[in-house]
Amino acid sequence: MLHTQTPLAERLRPSTLDDFYGQKHLTGPDGVLRKVIESGRIPSMIFWGPPGVGKTTLANIIANRIQAGFYTLSAVSAGVKDVREVIAKAKGMSKIILFIDEIHRFSKSQQDALLGAVEKGQVKLIGATTENPSFEVNSALLSRCQVYTLYSFTEEDILTLLQKAIETDKELQKRKIEIKEKDALIRFANGDARKSLNILELLVQQTPDDKPVIITNQHVEQALHNTVSYYDKKADMHYDVISAFIKSIRGSDPNAAVYWLARMIDGGEDPKFIARRLLILSSEDIGNANPTALVIANNCFQAVQVIGYPECRIILSQAVTYLASSAKSNATYDAINQAQALVKQTGDLPVPLDLRGGYTKLNRDLGYGKEYKYAHSYEGNFVEQEFFPDKIKGAKLFDPGKNAREEEMRKRLKSLWKDKYNY
Repeated sequence: MLHTQTPLAERLRPSTLDDFYGQKHLTGPDGVLRKVIESGRIPSMIFWGPPGVGKTTLANIIANRIQAGFYTLSAVSAGVKDVREVIAKAKGMSKIILFIDEIHRFSKSQQDALLGAVEKGQVKLIGATTENPSFEVNSALLSRCQVYTLYSFTEEDILTLLQKAIETDKELQKRKIEIKEKDALIRFANGDARKSLNILELLVQQTPDDKPVIITNQHVEQALHNTVSYYDKKADMHYDVISAFIKSIRGSDPNAAVYWLARMIDGGEDPKFIARRLLILSSEDIGNANPTALVIANNCFQAVQVIGYPECRIILSQAVTYLASSAKSNATYDAINQAQALVKQTGDLPVPLDLRGGYTKLNRDLGYGKEYKYAHSYEGNFVEQEFFPDKIKGAKLFDPGKNAREEEMRKRLKSLWKDKYNY
C-alpha cells in the first residue's frame, strides 16, 4: 500500500530539462527547444502531441527556467473572461507565461482574445494540443507561435522512466519491484509516459505489502482487464488512421486495409464517415478501371445508414476488400485537376457560337448553335468537331489509365479522334 495521495506521475514530474525523458529531438543536447530555453528568449509556442508525452511538464520547466509568472487555463472550462483577466495581470509583470491545455477546444472568439496580447508580447503563450494545430488553431494566432511536435514515448523511454521511478521514488523504494516481462506493460502504456507510471502504481497498490511486486504480462493483463484502443475521433489519430486506411486500399493491400478498418471500428468511428471515404476513393483511385467500384461503394454507403454497428462492419469489410483488390486508375481525378487548373489559367473564355443554345429568336439570329453538328445524325453517333473555346482548342485533359477497361476506352477514343488528342 502506498502512503501518499499524490500520484506517482506527479511525484516524478521533472523540473529541469536534464531530468526530462523522451523528446530527444527537442530536449536533447542539440535539441532545438533546449537551445531556445537556454537562450532565455522564449517565443509563444504550441506543443502538439498525443497524451502523456510531456507537454505540460515542458511548460512548467520553461516557466521555472526563465523565472516567469505562470498561469494555467484549461480550454475545457475557461472562457474569454478568464483569458482577459490573465492578460490584465500581465500588464504589471515583466514576464508571464499563459499555459492553455487543450487549446484546440478554444472557440474562435477565445483565440481572438489572445491575439493582441501575444502579438504585443504581453504574454508568452504556450498551448498544448493533441490535435493538428493547422486544423484547430486560428491561422492568425498560429502564425505568431512556434509549433513543436512531440511524439509517443519509445519502448526504451518507457522502461527507463519506470526503472527510474522504482529506484528514486521514496514510496516505491520501500517495495521490492521487478519488471520480469515488459510486453504487456509497453502495449498498455501505448507510448504514454503518464499512463505507464499509473500502471506501475496500480500494480504496486494491488500487491500486498509483504510480497514482492513481480511484473509479468499476466500480472498487467489481470490488473487492467482489457485494453481500449487509443483512437480519438476528434484528434489527429483520426486523420492518421484514415490516411493509412486509404493508402492501403490505393496500394491494393486488402489485408492492411481491413486492419485499419478494424482499428476505426474498434475506436467507434462513425461508419458513415468510413463509407463516405470509400465513395470518394472509388472514383479518385479506381474510376473507370472498374466502374462497378463506385456502385459497390455507393451501395455500402446506403447500407450502413440502414444497418449500424456491429453488423455493418461486415458490409464495410466487403466493400473495403473489393476496392483494395480492384484495378486502379486516377485518370479521372487527374482530368478534373488539370481542367480546373486550365480554367484558373485561362479564365472565363467565351463559349463558341455553335455550342451556344439557340433558345430565343434573338439568339438564333445571332448565330447561336447554327453550325453545331448533332452527333446522332451521323454514322456511329459521332462527327468530329471542336468543343473547346478557340484559345485552348485541342487541349488534352483526360488520358485513360493503363488497365484493361481504360485501354478499351483509349482504343475507342483514338478511333474517333484519330491523332487530334494523341491517344
